[in-house]
Amino acid sequence: MGVSAEAQTFFSKELEGRVLNESGDVAATHVMNTTTNRATITSVDGFFKIGVSLNDTLVFSAVQFKKKELVVTQSILQSKSLFITMEDALTELDEVVVRPYNLSGDISKDLETLETEPVVTASTIGLPNAYVKPMTQTQRILNEATTGGGILPLNPILNGISGRTKMLKKRLEIEEKYARTERVRAFYSDSLYVQDLKIPIAKIDDFMYYCEADESFSSLVDTHDRLKIWSFFKKKSIVYRENNGLE
Repeated sequence: MGVSAEAQTFFSKELEGRVLNESGDVAATHVMNTTTNRATITSVDGFFKIGVSLNDTLVFSAVQFKKKELVVTQSILQSKSLFITMEDALTELDEVVVRPYNLSGDISKDLETLETEPVVTASTIGLPNAYVKPMTQTQRILNEATTGGGILPLNPILNGISGRTKMLKKRLEIEEKYARTERVRAFYSDSLYVQDLKIPIAKIDDFMYYCEADESFSSLVDTHDRLKIWSFFKKKSIVYRENNGLE
């Protein structure tokens, strides 16, 4: 048994590691084993786990970083943990002068010479409710239905009797649930759904609604733990593919 475990470590293992960057923005970095077409993403702190074998190629990528490739060597397999330092994708340009304002592109220099008008917004001129988040159309309709909008005092009573208030609350609940599901989908790139979960790109939205129907989905999303959410997606994708003939 010990020999078998040692041999497995020698040729393959579940590699643990961490992605690092000076800015600290390392969450949701994609880690792809291009040899096996398996992928994962880093946690909020940059940690990840992925199965690898000797000579596999790992690709680390994110919008804010330069793509990085790494071939799994024997020393990597034998290491307890792998640390990957990512470089920012932004590159500095040579000084450029923009006419007619003679801007150099260096903000610290340009702010000293550029004359600007004061920014006028609801908050800068002290308007009431300047920081209040605008309501959606459904929220406005529901507010008018339950308060009368200060004009129709009988509206709340009539809407309660007719069931309109209940219908509007249900519509608002559905809209908020849909918006949250769309935000969760955006945590991961479409390529991860397609390559790792084997969900066709045209079926990703349908798969998200399938996951949304699970009673545990809401509480899981509230944890904001992207690794746990992705683990949940992986389990649900197996059943989803079987039910939809995608195996």
